[in-house]
Amino acid sequence: MRCSNRAFAVVSLLFAVLLSLSIGTLNARVLPLVPFAAAQTAKQRCINACRARYRDCRRLNQAPSFQCRDVYQDCARYTCAGLGPG
Repeated sequence: MRCSNRAFAVVSLLFAVLLSLSIGTLNARVLPLVPFAAAQTAKQRCINACRARYRDCRRLNQAPSFQCRDVYQDCARYTCAGLGPG
């Protein structure tokens, strides 16, 4: 009985160590994706806002269509991508 208790303790300890290592590996793989997903969401919201500006420009008919396209491109380039003019 003494030997089986010791074997059970060793197996339990080994299982706990392996489980903690696998959870640590899983977290190391998943956690770097979280900021990437948040950044993609923010960029997608920005692109959607630029699309809304384009739709408003076209709907109001105050500028030719090529200028509305420029409104969208400038918004996506300078606002969403963070690039400066020039």
